[in-house]
Amino acid sequence: MQEHPLQRFFKSLRTRPTFEWERYQQRDVLIIDHPQCQAAFSRQGAQLLHFQPRGQKPWLWCAAQWPQAGAIRGGVPVCWPWYGRHPSEGMWPAHGWARLVDWKLLESRDDEQGVSLHWRLQLCEWQVDLHARLGETMELHLTTEHQDTQPCQLSHALLAYWRISSVAEIALSGLENAEGYDQLNRRACRQEGDLKVSGGCQRVFQHAGSLQLQDRAWQRQLSIDTGDSQDTVVWHPGSRPLMGVSGSESLGFVCIEAASGSSDSLSLAPGEQAHLKLQAQLLN
Repeated sequence: MQEHPLQRFFKSLRTRPTFEWERYQQRDVLIIDHPQCQAAFSRQGAQLLHFQPRGQKPWLWCAAQWPQAGAIRGGVPVCWPWYGRHPSEGMWPAHGWARLVDWKLLESRDDEQGVSLHWRLQLCEWQVDLHARLGETMELHLTTEHQDTQPCQLSHALLAYWRISSVAEIALSGLENAEGYDQLNRRACRQEGDLKVSGGCQRVFQHAGSLQLQDRAWQRQLSIDTGDSQDTVVWHPGSRPLMGVSGSESLGFVCIEAASGSSDSLSLAPGEQAHLKLQAQLLN
């Protein structure tokens, strides 16, 4: 199994503080070493790059090489204030500004069960808060507050790259009978039975709640809960190349995302909030 690129910071016995900043591939990275879990966030994008409960394999995948500038591929990027391509500005970055700029860490604390963090991004008339709770489980909660005087449009996602033994060894259950849209084949779809993604997949399901990521080789089953989000997105590039990612690397992840507004943007009134949650726990 290929080592996680940030694993070098956890080699020594735990004598370091729970939270410690490091510099890695030209990014500020917050290393979290706690009796219940190990984790890492990038200040850029408030992006959770690594999460590993004690005694378990890593839950999240991250590319070994990061670009000198721009988005880091892996972990859980915050896609905001649009998801995918901008609806009208073709030259603006895919998945919005949030994953490209530094966020402010307002709070980091630990207790016997794990760690809690609060990140904030203040951009124009928007306030965006990311709350994370990490221990034996993983919980992320994204809140957007619209502070302008006029209504606005929003789409957002928590785009999680889940680490797996191999894309050929996994199946997703819990999406049975879910309606959706297959973006590779450009047609509506309905899921029958378990979903397997080894040949490539880009499907947006009208599904909220939990599904199960089954990994036969690792004998591991994760319950992934997208809360009450409008959509659950499942993506894997298949044999298509990804910039900066080797072919063998791409076999080690599948994306299961909590998203809202991916097909039709949400309309927020002044002072209104939008929420997005992503939670995961080990079933076996």
